[in-house]
Amino acid sequence: MGLLEAIILGIIQGLSEFLPVSSSGHLEIGAVLLNAHTAESLLFSVLVHAATALSTIIVFRKDIANIFKGIFTFQWNESYDFTVKIVLSMIPIAIIGIFFEEQVESFFTGNLILVGSMLLVTAILLAFTQVVRNKQGGPVKYWQAIIIGIAQSIAILPGISRSGATIATALLIGVNKEKAARFSFLMVLIPILGASLLKLLDYLEKPAVAHQTGGFVLFMGFLMAFLAGLFACKAMIKIVKEGKLIYFAIYCAIVGSIAIISQLI
Repeated sequence: MGLLEAIILGIIQGLSEFLPVSSSGHLEIGAVLLNAHTAESLLFSVLVHAATALSTIIVFRKDIANIFKGIFTFQWNESYDFTVKIVLSMIPIAIIGIFFEEQVESFFTGNLILVGSMLLVTAILLAFTQVVRNKQGGPVKYWQAIIIGIAQSIAILPGISRSGATIATALLIGVNKEKAARFSFLMVLIPILGASLLKLLDYLEKPAVAHQTGGFVLFMGFLMAFLAGLFACKAMIKIVKEGKLIYFAIYCAIVGSIAIISQLI
């Protein structure tokens, strides 16, 4: 993977992680188009995901700080309640990450038919939010946190948007728009950072792989993903509030169809 490819894929990741268009799906498509689908592409994917997690921390730094302040009061309060819901939402993705890692990696092989099909699923899910776009909704409940977590675990498939799946699911089961976006972005922090740390350790233990893609190239991909993520995260919060997810449903349907057709011909 060269520097230009890393920069382009980093920008794609940063924008598509928060916008409901599937970052993993776009990375797969971008890797195929740029002929950058190397053996360490999963490592690059994890690193740029970590970059977008860092951008989430920056955007929601006040929320995160308030959560920690509330937790360290050692009393049951709103922060403890929110933290428990976040933990519940992480259980499905943790199970998949621990017991099905090899199966997950097998999906990232540049199969554009799979990516395109899952983008169509994302489009349908986003389109359904039009039904509830004018409903007020409420805070996340415990059972809703689990269902949103299941949606996140399904979004591990390339082409299923994590933010699209979790936010759309939250809206469809009665969560307030702003709270749905906030919960969606905060719930992914620990899983992404944990997976990134594990993959980074694996990367450092394999010097032969380390020389295939230079550290500077990986860093530039990380940096571009971080900067693009800052922009996209803030934009997505506004988009969810205004109920404009239908535009992304149309986009995902178009890109998904093109991906499938291009693979078939």
